[in-house]
This record gives sequence, C-alpha cells and structure tokens, in this order.
Amino acid sequence: MIGKMKETTFPRVNDEEWQEAAVASLRGLPFEKLITKTVEGIDIAPLYTKEMVEKQLANKQDAMLETIRHGMDSPSWTIAQRAYATDGETFLTNVIASLEKGNEAIVYDGSNPVTFTEEQLQRIASLVIEYPVYAFNVSAEDNFSTVFSKISEGKRAQVFGAVTGDLTLPAGFDNVRTIVADLSTHHYNGADIVTELALTLAQAVEALENYDNFTDFANDFIVRYQTDTKFFMEIAKLRAFRLLWQTLAESYGETDAPAALVYSETSLRTYSKLDAYVNLLRAGNEAFSAVLGGTDVLTVHPHDILTKVAPQAERIARNIQTVIKEETFVNVVLDPAGGSYFIDTLTDELTEKAWALFTEIDAAGGYSKYIASEEFSEKLAQLRNSRTKQLSKHQTSLIGTNIYADLSNELTDVEPTIAVPHRLAEPYENLRAYFKENPANVVLLTFGELKDFKPRADFVTGFLAAGGIEVTHSPAFATVEEGRAWIAENDFDYGVICASIKETEAVVNELVENLPANKEIDVAGAYKEEVAADWQSKGIKGFVFKGQDQLEKLTALKSLFSKEGR
Repeated sequence: MIGKMKETTFPRVNDEEWQEAAVASLRGLPFEKLITKTVEGIDIAPLYTKEMVEKQLANKQDAMLETIRHGMDSPSWTIAQRAYATDGETFLTNVIASLEKGNEAIVYDGSNPVTFTEEQLQRIASLVIEYPVYAFNVSAEDNFSTVFSKISEGKRAQVFGAVTGDLTLPAGFDNVRTIVADLSTHHYNGADIVTELALTLAQAVEALENYDNFTDFANDFIVRYQTDTKFFMEIAKLRAFRLLWQTLAESYGETDAPAALVYSETSLRTYSKLDAYVNLLRAGNEAFSAVLGGTDVLTVHPHDILTKVAPQAERIARNIQTVIKEETFVNVVLDPAGGSYFIDTLTDELTEKAWALFTEIDAAGGYSKYIASEEFSEKLAQLRNSRTKQLSKHQTSLIGTNIYADLSNELTDVEPTIAVPHRLAEPYENLRAYFKENPANVVLLTFGELKDFKPRADFVTGFLAAGGIEVTHSPAFATVEEGRAWIAENDFDYGVICASIKETEAVVNELVENLPANKEIDVAGAYKEEVAADWQSKGIKGFVFKGQDQLEKLTALKSLFSKEGR
C-alpha cells in the first residue's frame, strides 16, 4: 500500500485552470467575490502560487529576502512589558516583579507621567544598568528624566535602549537611542500601513538633517509601531520597513546600513470595553504577527487597559510573549515568514506603495509640512470613516461588539488606563450605554413555526444587541389576523416582523392592509424597491437586513425612541 502511494502522481494545475475551477464552484458569482480589498488599495487574492510570485516579483524574491534578513539583528526579541501604575512606589514594585517573571526591559511612557521620589529614582537607575530601558515622550519636567544623571559616567555605556522626548541625556549614553519615528498618533488617528511606512521614512529624512552621516543617525534611531489585527498585513509591514530602510540608506550612499531598532506594541484601535476578554485574542494575534514580522522589541497591552488594569491582566499580557517564545520556537528562526508566496507578495506591494507615497511627501516639502496639511487630515478622516463603514456593514467584525454581543456584559464608567482616540468600538459602546440608561420595549413579531422564523429572529436579535437593545418574542402567530389582533392589544416601542423567506411577502402584504396605527414596525429582510415602497406607504417603517449599515440603523432607532419621549 505504501509503495503504491509513493508511486501516485497528480497532474499539475496551472493558475488559469485553478481559477476556472474556483469560478465554477461560485455558482454564478464573479471571481472578484474571492478577492479581499484592503484600505491600502491592495487586492488580496484567495490563493498565491509560485507562478503568481514569479510573475509579480520577477526573480527579485531572493534579493528581497536577503535584504530583510540582513536588517534583522536576531531571530529573538526583547519582552518589554509596561508598568501602568500611577505612583512611583507601585510602578517600581510592578517593574521589579515583572522582571522576575519574564519581562526583559523597563518601559515608561511620559504621556502618562508618574512622580517618583529621589530614592525611587535611584533604584530605577540601578535597574537601568542591568536591563534595557524604553522611555517615550519624556519631557524635561518629568522627573523620570533625572534617572540618567544618577548613573555614574563609568557605567553609562552599559545602558541600552531608547529614550525619546523633550530632554537631553547627559554625555556617555552612547547605546541609548534618542531619535524616534513614533507612529502612535498617526495610527490612532486612522493611518493605514502604507501611510505609516511612508511617514516613517519622512520622519527619518527630516531627522537626518542634524547628522553628518547615515550610519550615526541609524545607530540613534528607533521606530515605534502599533500592530493591528490584520495579521498577514502586519507581518508584511515590518518586513517592508526593512526593505524601505535599506533603500533609504542607499539613497544616502550607505550600502550596508546598520539596522534600525523596531519597537512594536499591540494596537488598541480594535480593543473594546465590550466583552473585554476578546481583547486577549486580539492581543495574541497582534503580538504573534509582530514577532513573525521580525520586531526587535514588543509590548503587549493587557485586555482590560480600557478600564483599570488588574494584576492578573498584566500577568496574562506578559505571558502571551513568554508562551510564544517557549512554545513556538520562532525566536530561533530568522524571518520565519520569509518564503511565503502570500507574505512576500504583500511585502513587495507595501514596499512599492509606501516608497511612492514617501517620494510624494518629500517632494511636497517633507514630513512636518505634510502632516500639517489639510490633505493629510482629510486622508485620515477618510480612512477612519472607511473602517467604521466596513464594521457597520459587517464587512469586518469586532467579536462581542458588532457581532455576538453579550448584553449581560456591563459597561463601566472607570477612566481608561490609556485613552485611545477613534477606537472602532466606541460608537457601539456609546449606543450600549444609551440603551442601558434608556431601555426600549422591542418585540419580534413572529409568524409561522419556530423553524421557519428562527433564522431571521436570531439575526435581528444579534443585530439589535450590538446596540444594547434587548428583544422579546411575541407568540408565534399561526395567522395574520392573529398577529394583527396581538399587535393592536399590546404596547411596545418597536417591533420587527420575522417570518420565513418564502412567507414574509404574503404575511406583510395582508398585514399592511389593516395595520394598527401608531406602531413602529419594521420587517426582517431586504426586498425589491417597489415592494418596500408599497409597504412603507401603508405603515411599515423600515427594514432590518444583512449588509445594512448597522450603526446608521441603530442610531436611527435611538433617535426614534428619543422623539417618543421615553
């Protein structure tokens, strides 16, 4: 049997033949249905083959891989978990505890400053000699900045990491980087991957004006990226940066540039206060993509960071990294994503698009002028609106927020540990908060047998739950007359007719001929324009259906209930 298996051969199938088979399986739908379009303007194909890669990369794949890997100092990365304490003693206690349990660096962000005593600052100074330090947005007034003056000149060369902000380090910290391309603000304001990469280069070029040569600058430079949930795109982003960095270096005459240090942290753009434990999945996804992309340093934010961070959440966030290191062995493989037809193609496309945008920014006056322009503001607004629209139309999902919402999950009024602008979940959270304070009496008007109306009833239940609207069910009406009588006799704020696909038109056609007045009633499902218009002229208010703009519909219901003066 084994011998026969080894002798078995299969005919080669080329890309054209595969596409023909795929189209046949779609039963009349176009092949484009299998293509995913990203906000970066990249079309992700359903399958990537050697034939496709050879056609697109034109034999440059090997050179691309060599450049990417040359830019990676090590297959491993530094676990850099942040302490979220607001007072000096707790900060120091948490840092020491985390270093004992797998953390490998000291992380501080001056955007949320902490006040330390002199004794605490001295203890931090002693730790900084032993562990790398990553401190961002540190102002000269922040007393954390005095840590470095407490380190003797003879030991300053032992300090590694990065310290950025409005401060000047004392002499001797030659291994501490001080120039950062920090994409945090742009990321949270809506920037896509191509824009982030192009802005990274634009910031680098602007900072380079203060250096005599590219090598000195490279040794003082760090990039700070947020890693989103678009798993493969985020892997490709970090790899594309390595290619872009080398291209930038060559444009300055440096053929063998030192690697720039890449610091990644899990993005909070997709985090939600709703069903917060799903943030654990998002954090794991984002962390693993950063690792596979070749980050040098990684911070994983806790799942409850939008409220108050609990010690257990800090522990889980730290262990996401330790588990990846101990269980996957990717920390011993340089560029583990390299050679993938899919990821190498994405890397190439991001590189080309980012370089083109960077040259446009440079020609238009550079980084500072570009980010101050109306064009840039409009672009970010368009990107934010595009993501919100995709979410609202269920082209993308936030589990527990716009889909599979759990109404037993309570929103809290606790101030977030880190405030994040333009989070995708925020419009849903606002609706949930409103309907928690102003509950509506919503009923599903069910016709026929359970097995017939249940699919639509379940859909409407989930659709409305995303806005915090809880529903009840009417009795299952056997006849339209029975339903009409029940509707007339019972009070409710809003109802949705749910029947089988085959029976809905007949049910509604009969019901609207004598629909009880002053009842806000929608129909589950989408219908031809002339049918919908006829029903609405006879009292039906609207519809609930798959592909509908969910936020628009839920906001309209909020407005409707508000007008009713409840």
